[in-house]
Amino acid sequence: MESDGQLPLYDLVAVRLKEAHAMVRALQVPDDVRAALSRRLLAVTAAAKHDLAGAARRLERLVEDIEAGNGLFPGEREDRRADRSA
Repeated sequence: MESDGQLPLYDLVAVRLKEAHAMVRALQVPDDVRAALSRRLLAVTAAAKHDLAGAARRLERLVEDIEAGNGLFPGEREDRRADRSA
């Protein structure tokens, strides 16, 4: 652990990861979508070992996407990227 000052952030990320996993489990989505979200959660978990603040930001974006329903279905992300570039 880099610093005792990061303990509150570790606690926050751990709680938010647990909540995010529960959100993913509760979603009524196809298995491939659930698997993709689970992979994103695993990536955030792995990132937390090296960049806690970055992982916290990624987790927050992921939770916001889940709550808004953004990017939950295949092809939807590409559509949003195309809209931004237009």
